[in-house]
Amino acid sequence: MPVTDFSTLQTQLGVLTWPLLLCAFLALMICLERSALFLHQTLLSIWPKKQAWIKALRQSSSAATTENVSVLLAQTSAQQDLLARGATLLLKQVHQPKVLREELLSLWLNKQQRDLQAGLKVLQVIGIISPLLGLLGTVLGLIDMFAQLGQSQGPVTPAQLSAGLGLAMNTTAAGLIIAVPAITAAHLFGIWAQGQCLRAGHVLNQLNLWLAGIEDISIDSNQYQAFSKVSSNSRSSSTEQKSAFNAHTQIESQT
Repeated sequence: MPVTDFSTLQTQLGVLTWPLLLCAFLALMICLERSALFLHQTLLSIWPKKQAWIKALRQSSSAATTENVSVLLAQTSAQQDLLARGATLLLKQVHQPKVLREELLSLWLNKQQRDLQAGLKVLQVIGIISPLLGLLGTVLGLIDMFAQLGQSQGPVTPAQLSAGLGLAMNTTAAGLIIAVPAITAAHLFGIWAQGQCLRAGHVLNQLNLWLAGIEDISIDSNQYQAFSKVSSNSRSSSTEQKSAFNAHTQIESQT
């Protein structure tokens, strides 16, 4: 039965049977592998116990000390999700300057994004090649049809047209059937990978600020403590400037 099915498929697709099957096989394997990674990372990110350290960090009101950094490092080292691995990397470099930790975090996030997007370029290439293979099959089918018509001495019959037109339409359909899921999956997995890295980068930047000595890092707050200090200073300086300006205006009006 499989031999018969393959023979029928080869009759319908012609010489492009193996190239189209190869594209379909590669696209299917990449989609399955990326789907498994997506499910794994999603389960890790929504598991409450796995993300307990993030909740504790957001609710923290104390500065980073050797004791609480050690506790946090013990929690993140036992986990394998993206955020925990990034946090472990930062906590192990707690004695380094903040700028160096930021550079290290940037390099690490770039590597993680490349890993999350592995294989997506191949999916995009398959999505481009498959319709072209289908178009090539269409051209070959039309050439075969016209060759048969040229050899025919009698009137043209539907049977003479069906073989060439069938090959042309079948290869075009097969190329589109492969290309549409491949391109869709490549874009969806790319959006997911970018979102994962942006979310991880946001949380890890908060952790880096906490390690730098900023006490209030709650994301629910409208302003970070460092920014609020700057704002208060800027407000006081602007008030002084305004008072000086008013005094200067009054002196000029009196003169």
